[in-house]
Amino acid sequence: MAAPTDMPDNFYENAKNYWSKIPATVEGMLGGFSEISFIDIHGSKQFLQPFLTMKEQIVTGNKGRVGRSRAVDCGAGIGRITKQLLVPFFDSVDMVEVNPAFLAEAPVYMGDAAKRVGNFICTGLQEFTPEPGSYDVIWCQWVLGHLTDADLVAFLQRCRAGLREHGIIVVKDNMGSSAASVFDADDSSFTRPRDAYMECMHRAGLRILKEEKQRRFPKEIYEVRMFALQ
Repeated sequence: MAAPTDMPDNFYENAKNYWSKIPATVEGMLGGFSEISFIDIHGSKQFLQPFLTMKEQIVTGNKGRVGRSRAVDCGAGIGRITKQLLVPFFDSVDMVEVNPAFLAEAPVYMGDAAKRVGNFICTGLQEFTPEPGSYDVIWCQWVLGHLTDADLVAFLQRCRAGLREHGIIVVKDNMGSSAASVFDADDSSFTRPRDAYMECMHRAGLRILKEEKQRRFPKEIYEVRMFALQ
């Protein structure tokens, strides 16, 4: 899983600069594919909801029901996932986002749902450290490609420590079709194949409770998979 040799030293700064030029809209968050938002949220709800009931412990071997007190949206943007997925399930949701303009727009976009946001945290995930035992669900969607392999493993390890009892980490991301991770210099990100993601998860000491492919996405975009980790 070696990083491409042409990856610049200013890998994180380049990504930050890229997102600073993206409009603070749903269209901007989804790279011009705003029409998939409903399908995306629906798929995520179907994936997450069973963990919030006792039935899921039979299906996955999870030790107990995931709590509904506190979640965090990593790479939250303007709060599309926070508003539409997490706020309906959790008492309080934190938002972590590297672009301050997105966080500034979030209360406008979210409306009354913003009242359920506990903390707006402006930082990159390579620097974000959850408080130990603080979250029932840590949601990471379309953002982990902006971490190097080493930083991804370290981030997942910190997230593991940040889970409450029975809590889970959810990773939802593009899966590359090549054998190795592919670096995109435009937005300074990796597209990892499934095996590379699974290796990072294993190195972080996590086990996969559940894995699903997101259905009904356009054929022209990458395959997207969801993983529940503990």
